[in-house]
Amino acid sequence: MPQPTRIDLLELDIDLRLTELWREAADISEWNLEVVSAFMRAAYGKGYCDALTEDAPGSLCLEHGYEVPRRRERDAAEA
Repeated sequence: MPQPTRIDLLELDIDLRLTELWREAADISEWNLEVVSAFMRAAYGKGYCDALTEDAPGSLCLEHGYEVPRRRERDAAEA
């Protein structure tokens, strides 16, 4: 069996973080644009909150072999 790629492992890690949303999605019988939009917003919000509460900022990127994106100059000056 081939080894998973770093993208595969990143996808798995993200799926684990979104477990509650996946459970809710399984209960949806009729998908439409409104429902999809709500799940997209929820996933974005979850990721944003996870990033803010990481013990070590950027650890998700580092753990999967990706460079941690730098903050834009304006954002860094405002922080």
